[in-house]
Amino acid sequence: MRLGTRASKLATTQSGWVADRLREAHGVEVELVEISTYGDRSSAPLAQIGGTGVFVAAVREAVLDGTVDFAVHSLKDLPTGAAEGLTLAAVPVREDPRDVLIARDGLTLGELPRGARVGTGSPRRVSQLNALGLGIEIAELRGNVDTRIGKVTGGELDAIVLARAGLLRLGRADEATEVLDPLQMLPAPGQGALACECRADDDATTALLSVLDDPDTRAAVTAERTLLATLEAGCSAPVGALADVVWGDDGDELWLRAVVGDLSGNPVIRRSASGAPTEAAALGRRLAEELLAEGADQLMGSVTTS
Repeated sequence: MRLGTRASKLATTQSGWVADRLREAHGVEVELVEISTYGDRSSAPLAQIGGTGVFVAAVREAVLDGTVDFAVHSLKDLPTGAAEGLTLAAVPVREDPRDVLIARDGLTLGELPRGARVGTGSPRRVSQLNALGLGIEIAELRGNVDTRIGKVTGGELDAIVLARAGLLRLGRADEATEVLDPLQMLPAPGQGALACECRADDDATTALLSVLDDPDTRAAVTAERTLLATLEAGCSAPVGALADVVWGDDGDELWLRAVVGDLSGNPVIRRSASGAPTEAAALGRRLAEELLAEGADQLMGSVTTS
């Protein structure tokens, strides 16, 4: 089987993990095929180059034209709309979705001095960091994990914020100086999850990939991504969301939290809701509609038009 992947160290590590699971489950050989995407080639801020889809379009094209049999993406990079001719065959068990801080001298977020320079390329993180009122300065940041961490070790930045899942997959989790509580920093919808995508008419590959699907993870990310789609938001909108399957009074419950803000961090709208895991999409729509009723569209509009 030919697996399409971005060429970054993190992408190939994630894809290699999926390939190993398929070898174990089916005894099939899997070849990684590296594909260059527009998002990898551009150094401009994501909001300027289109954000949503810039890391997956070329890989998806390779699946559709038969260059590869299937692809592995970071789920948060996938547009929320359906892709014609493709199916999301599996969402494997999710890695830790939280964000982490990597700071000089082992500092935590609360220990950073006023005026400290913190790097991130995410409007979602900018909004939530500013909402904490710590008096830090936000610096634009792009690049792979090595490049980002190098900004701290080289003294250019005091700290950076990035996803813990990537560090865990790369075996570098101990480099984080703090794991950020979702009460402070809700992750991006789908963060920490992988997406295995193949052609919709390829029943054989769909069946092979289905063994990797984790129902709890799929329910959680379905709620998060439906919320994002209902808000009509993308990478340029400061939206955080996290869903968890928890044990409730009547069995499994899906608990969804979300935040919408502007880049200043003031104001922000935070809401939560719960429902059955089997009704994940409905839960996401309901919470998004509550956020819109509170003025979420105005907050997002102030960012995307600025």
